[in-house]
Amino acid sequence: MANPNEEDDGNPKFGRLLVALLLALVLVVLITFASEALFT
Repeated sequence: MANPNEEDDGNPKFGRLLVALLLALVLVVLITFASEALFT
């Protein structure tokens, strides 16, 4: 399903941007939960 060569949806950069935003969001959530667990 996730094929890196599949760029025929008209806007291939949007998919990568969306993935980057999701990864950043997950990272922030993990850091938040980690700091909560460490400081309590």
